[in-house]
Amino acid sequence: MRDHILLHINGREHRIEGDAAFQTLANYLRLDVGATGTKIVCEEGDCGACTVLTRRTADADYRPVNSCILNLAQLDGSSIVTVEGLSRGGAETRREEDSLRVSASPRENVLHPVQAAMVQCHGAQCGYCTPGFVMAMAGMFEVCSHLNEKQVRDGLTGNLCRCTGYEPIIKAALSVDGAQAAKMRDRYPELPDAGDSVTIGRFCAPATLDEAIAFKRDHPGCTIVQGGTDVGVWVNKRNYAAPAMLSLSKIASLNELREEDGVIVAGANTTLADFETFITERIPELAGIMAIFGSPQIKNAGTLIGNIANGSPIGDTLPYLFVAGAMLELNDGARSVPIDRFYLGYRKFDLHPDEIITRVRISIVRDTLKLYKVSRRKDLDISAFTAAIRLGLTGDRIDRAAVAYGGVAPTVVRLPRTEAFLAGKSATLDTFEHAGRIARDEIKPISDVRGSADYRLQLAENIMSKFWYEVFGETPAPRLAHA
Repeated sequence: MRDHILLHINGREHRIEGDAAFQTLANYLRLDVGATGTKIVCEEGDCGACTVLTRRTADADYRPVNSCILNLAQLDGSSIVTVEGLSRGGAETRREEDSLRVSASPRENVLHPVQAAMVQCHGAQCGYCTPGFVMAMAGMFEVCSHLNEKQVRDGLTGNLCRCTGYEPIIKAALSVDGAQAAKMRDRYPELPDAGDSVTIGRFCAPATLDEAIAFKRDHPGCTIVQGGTDVGVWVNKRNYAAPAMLSLSKIASLNELREEDGVIVAGANTTLADFETFITERIPELAGIMAIFGSPQIKNAGTLIGNIANGSPIGDTLPYLFVAGAMLELNDGARSVPIDRFYLGYRKFDLHPDEIITRVRISIVRDTLKLYKVSRRKDLDISAFTAAIRLGLTGDRIDRAAVAYGGVAPTVVRLPRTEAFLAGKSATLDTFEHAGRIARDEIKPISDVRGSADYRLQLAENIMSKFWYEVFGETPAPRLAHA
């Protein structure tokens, strides 16, 4: 059991103790390491100026994340590369006498291909956002040797440029030699030897599930932090201080992501990015929602079970999980709870003090399926309303229906009256217009900054008609889900 955390930053080992372990990675990089290429702007994970690359396991790729909302303690055992560490001869590391240190010898500074492309294409204007764009692009070339324009635009959704220099930035990404980028990748540093449990004050990162359960049981009000994509914002903007914090990242058994007899099994450490990749062919309709869920930086840090455990009534993954009958496994299967029974009220759960969600089992829906997300903008926005509509059909006869709405109650809800009405009916426009009126009567939404109650009531009704036009109209979409 250690009382400090270990990180590799640009190849150098950093040992961090006591209260220093509870600052954000961005602040530590700038104030302690002197890596001031990492910028801090929004401190909410929205602008991407603080983007760095991280890797937590030996078989993982380096991924871009927002360092402004990541707590140092939750990164124990990680290797981190900043914009200073991309080039050779700048913060390049070398091994001497079995230890890593920054090279003090003068040598030519060879830019990473992404950095060189940004210079050649004039991708920097004021330059403040540039390091974040460079790191996001470098992260893309960690997993792909050649990018098209759509991949570039999707990969940069988490980075903002107020000088509106997007065109040369995109040109820079498209001009990068992926083979040269791969050569740079080979020299990235190894992970620190940090597999044992860590406890620092109110924080614990145990190596076993039993330790995690015991810590949660003994610390009432304990907050489990995985990606910290919500908690990090609360800390920065609300001075939030949890009574205790628990990270599950060292528990290897919770890294699983597999398909088993038509069911996807995702462990508590499965990131949203990995889940999205895994379901692209298996559940394309949900993959379409995941594509606009958040930025790559957010999805590389946040986890699927974190989205479930957060309990938001507008959680984007939840409507599908509701109509698919997802099952939550607690404490490695000691108890299982259907997801639609897990939520007892707003952020209230059927979860005992000594229980942790260790994995979720999600059926791959083969029925006709549509998912909807309504927000003020398409990308990187919080939903005002979400919906999942699933039908089992024989010809144009509806054998069974499952309907879940989000943003209309303290939790995501199933609509049993609407489902009962649809079952046995012909799939006509009149049927779905009537179903929309029933759905409207089943909910009691509130007004907030994202939409009025009347607006949500109208959406609840109209979405049923929209579903009919998309699936059964004159130019129907394929009945199996497609993104």
